[in-house]
Amino acid sequence: MMDPRDPAGVAAAEEASLFGLAAVAPDATAAYGEHPDQVVDFHLPPEGAAGGPAPLVLLFHGGAWRAACDRRHLSPFAAHLAIHGLAVALPEYRRGGVAPGRRGGPGASGSCDGGTPGAARRAGRGVEPGGEAHPEHPAGAQHLAGRWPETFDDIAAVVDAVPRLVRENALPGVDAERPVLAGHSAGGHAALWAAARHRLPPGAPWRLSAPPRVRGVVALAPIADLTTARALHVCSDAVDQLLGTGDEGAARLPFADPAALLPTGVRTTLVRGGTDVDVPPQVVDSFVAAATAARQPPRVVRIAGAGHFPLIDPTAPAARTAVDEIARLAADGPDA
Repeated sequence: MMDPRDPAGVAAAEEASLFGLAAVAPDATAAYGEHPDQVVDFHLPPEGAAGGPAPLVLLFHGGAWRAACDRRHLSPFAAHLAIHGLAVALPEYRRGGVAPGRRGGPGASGSCDGGTPGAARRAGRGVEPGGEAHPEHPAGAQHLAGRWPETFDDIAAVVDAVPRLVRENALPGVDAERPVLAGHSAGGHAALWAAARHRLPPGAPWRLSAPPRVRGVVALAPIADLTTARALHVCSDAVDQLLGTGDEGAARLPFADPAALLPTGVRTTLVRGGTDVDVPPQVVDSFVAAATAARQPPRVVRIAGAGHFPLIDPTAPAARTAVDEIARLAADGPDA
């Protein structure tokens, strides 16, 4: 039995529960680009479960933008959403490359966040579905967090491509015209950023001329404010690795930080665990403060007694709240 007086032990047990789940095979997979990571898996609800066209959820996985975690660790939660009548698009995207001259030791391919490797992480380790190693993610290598600009290229590209992919693959009964953007941890950042592309500085390659056609955003334990996450060294300095340090990082921050791209005009819900030690509460709180100052206060749902991973673990009670919040936005009609 977990001892609530041992936060590290509780967090490790929550992580072990999620990463101990078997990956769930998708109903369909489509490519949105030529790179091996530019693919998206579709998890579809049982026939008739949605009572009509199933709203689409575009669900981004986390893992601190590092190659150690791929989309498969989020597949049980994607399948769980599908059981509840939602169609889910679960994309892969380019994550961190191999750190020069660094192999093995702490932070190797068994670790999503660059900290102490988690023995529980048996799924989602940058290995292709057939079992062979990914050509850019060799076993035993240490990986940086994300790639500039490729990680952002892929987030933008898959959001733009998914409605077309649904049509081209003739996926039955899927309403993809106004998806819900959702994501966990670094994937929560991706969802918030994708909803804010019309707020990017002029000249940004990902900028949209108008708000995206989405029902809203549900960000689960998101790395929502990169400035605060950087100051707190979240996920072993993942933000510095994603953007760079010094003048380089400062120049990229206005193009990458959702907290700097407010207001979006897109309905936004943030869900966080009350005992999350991976993404501290200050990261969400600072985003909420910025959004409130921009006169777009988001809906915030705090789940007492839950850490970082139960939000996406179908066996944990906290996942019920996450499903309910996603379903709440998905239930709005296409013209809402």
